[in-house]
Amino acid sequence: MVKKRNRKKATSSQPKTSRFTFSKQNKIILGSLVMLLSIALGIAFVSFFFTWQQDQSTLSEFADRNTEAQNWLNKFGASVSYFFIYRGFGLAAFIFVYLFFLTGLHWFLGLERKTLINRWIWGILGVIWFSVLFGFFASRAPLLGGVVGYEMNDFLQDYAGKAGVILLLLFGLIVFAVKKLKTTPEKIGDYLSGVSENLRKDLSRASRKPGDTPGATTAREKKGTPVISDIPERPSPFETALENREKQTPSSEYARIDKTSDVDIENSFEIKVAGHEETSGISSSVRGNSRPDDDVKMEVEKIREEKEATEILSEKLVQDFGEFDPKLELGNYQFPPIDLLNDYGGQGGITINQEELEENKNRIVETLKHYKIDISQIKATIGPTVTLYEIIPAAGVRISKIKNLEDDIALSLAALGIRIIAPIPGKGTIGIEVPNKKPTTVSMRSVIASTRFQNAEMELPVALGKNISNETFVVDLAKMPHLLMAGATGQGKSVGLNAILTSLLYKKHPAEVKFVLVDPKKVELTLFNKIERHYLAKLPDTDEAIITDNTKVINTLNSLCIEMDNRYELLKNAMVRNIKEYNTKFKARKLNPNDGHKFLPYIVLVVDEFADLIMTAGKEVETPIARLAQLARAIGIHLIIATQRPSVNVITGIIKANFPARIAFRVTSKIDSRTILDNQGADQLIGRGDMLYTQGNDLVRLQCAFVDTPEVSKITDFIGSQKAYPDAHLLPEYVGEESGTALDIDAEERDALFREAAEVIVSAQQGSASLLQRKLKLGYNRAGRIIDQLEAAGVVGPFEGSKARQVLIQDLYALEQFLAGDESKDEG
Repeated sequence: MVKKRNRKKATSSQPKTSRFTFSKQNKIILGSLVMLLSIALGIAFVSFFFTWQQDQSTLSEFADRNTEAQNWLNKFGASVSYFFIYRGFGLAAFIFVYLFFLTGLHWFLGLERKTLINRWIWGILGVIWFSVLFGFFASRAPLLGGVVGYEMNDFLQDYAGKAGVILLLLFGLIVFAVKKLKTTPEKIGDYLSGVSENLRKDLSRASRKPGDTPGATTAREKKGTPVISDIPERPSPFETALENREKQTPSSEYARIDKTSDVDIENSFEIKVAGHEETSGISSSVRGNSRPDDDVKMEVEKIREEKEATEILSEKLVQDFGEFDPKLELGNYQFPPIDLLNDYGGQGGITINQEELEENKNRIVETLKHYKIDISQIKATIGPTVTLYEIIPAAGVRISKIKNLEDDIALSLAALGIRIIAPIPGKGTIGIEVPNKKPTTVSMRSVIASTRFQNAEMELPVALGKNISNETFVVDLAKMPHLLMAGATGQGKSVGLNAILTSLLYKKHPAEVKFVLVDPKKVELTLFNKIERHYLAKLPDTDEAIITDNTKVINTLNSLCIEMDNRYELLKNAMVRNIKEYNTKFKARKLNPNDGHKFLPYIVLVVDEFADLIMTAGKEVETPIARLAQLARAIGIHLIIATQRPSVNVITGIIKANFPARIAFRVTSKIDSRTILDNQGADQLIGRGDMLYTQGNDLVRLQCAFVDTPEVSKITDFIGSQKAYPDAHLLPEYVGEESGTALDIDAEERDALFREAAEVIVSAQQGSASLLQRKLKLGYNRAGRIIDQLEAAGVVGPFEGSKARQVLIQDLYALEQFLAGDESKDEG
């Protein structure tokens, strides 16, 4: 019924004059007409080559019925042939006969239209190619190439010469061979090697005399013995090889032939044994000592494994339509240009202050000498904000002695942020990091434009800044797999988050990555609202994609957990282990969208102030965060959490265990440094983007790339002005514990644990929300809502301040009777 209604609606919108429909009967009629017309064209074209000179005068007298043409189809054949062959494409016009016949056949049989369009495209290209070819090599015979071929040759030779025309024709032939015939250099090489092998066999056979055995030297050739039959019968070399192998290792099916035997293994081939789909390296030509010239070869047909139907279908789909392209919906999307980022007056290089280097070196050496520590060598590496002095102490000096002088060296240098690395990992030196008096700003433009970032073959490349050697430091967020950031107020956390997001915006298409942004401060990430329909993900029926309300944060985190479970189900059905393998398989069209499969973008969750969420929501936030951190790596959900208070009650042991990659900006105490890094050092940074990065191993000191708010605004404006998706990426819907009204009386709208909670309350004869929290392991909000529902249903009394609510039902039997009557009342 639905189909009929749709058909009526479609036809009613058309004008009343267009009553003709292209039905199956009409297709058969039109197809037969086109096929007959193609046959008539073929007859006319063939006849044209015999009668075209006699019919030249009749072309201008087509309307005269008394005039007759010599063409087998009279004046019609003469005119059509003249147009297609002489004025058109010459011999190549016969391709039109084939195309018209094929078109009629498709309509007559009701075949697919896609293959027909493909053949028409190749056919027209073939018409042009052959016309140019015949026009080039037979320019004096206009019937071969036609006027079109002659004129195109004349035009091309005026600009490219004859050599250029030949190269263009050769290029067209290569395109046809590669695209249509699927020719590759490997196939040509295999064909030529096969031809040469067959030629060699033919020559070897032709060189033998009649009566000679192949590859054997007869006794007549050596000593004049009369006949070959005098030689005693011996087993064949292949039998000898098998017999020797069985004698050596009779228990093995695939024992290896001994190197000391008389058998020579040349060319291996495959042998398929019943019950074993394996290959054996047995020789196809085995020779014994008694017959050294034996050249008998055996060819074994290779057995190919049969492909599954799904593999054959996916390969056909890829051949017809190419691999699935997730970027196709926004195919014209343009990445933001580098010009949107500031260069800060061209401060790309580092200014070397020789006097400062010499002064610092002398003070370091002098301070160490005060404590009787001799230095054999010292080297300086200048970074954007910090200079590393590598010293090699004299023999016998204890490293711990230098490490304890950290504050004394800082005092002698009158510098803040001295950090001693004793020893430097991978080197036999001790490092002393000294801040520069005039630090260099590391711009976001310089790290984005670097070859290390542009050529990074990573899933989620992030350019954090530059290290102490002034090299761009690029990491893969997908390999981290989650990132924990901490630092005091104003030390660069928000700039670091912007640098990470900017890196991904410059490298990943909107179809490949989505952001879930949580901003409790409500001012740090608001600029990214402009790219909501390009890059952001949100809950359904949510107005703003950037989350500022703590209740929505809890729902979003639980929604991400649902998304994680759904993705793992897809990976299980696709029989892959991670999102990269899944998307590769989906692009190759090996996964059916009708089974729920789809392209999965990476999802990056960014939380700007984690401490505020822990203070207000506690376990309701920590539990889904910990679950995502433990499991979400394989399915492409990655977390970036930032906090300005890295205390143990905020960054708990569960959080730290699942965040191996950490960034520490300057903190106020050594305790905070140990909390975030499990090491000291973050309290000795100089601020303004100076940071330490670790991924579970050594600490790396970096200067974070600086990206200002106006730069982020330019980038988001550029992206937001382009064509976008209809809406932001929608996460799965999550029904929170707070859903529903406080006084639901309808049984269908009550909480799922209503009956169980009523049994707990009646059994304990104590009506309190804390009891439900302990017994049913619920959050406070949900337990309070259930208490309100029990009050509305008449199970407990009203709220009485600090006292527990009065339980109005005495035992479980009375509760069953009460609930049964309540349900029957609702049904009635």
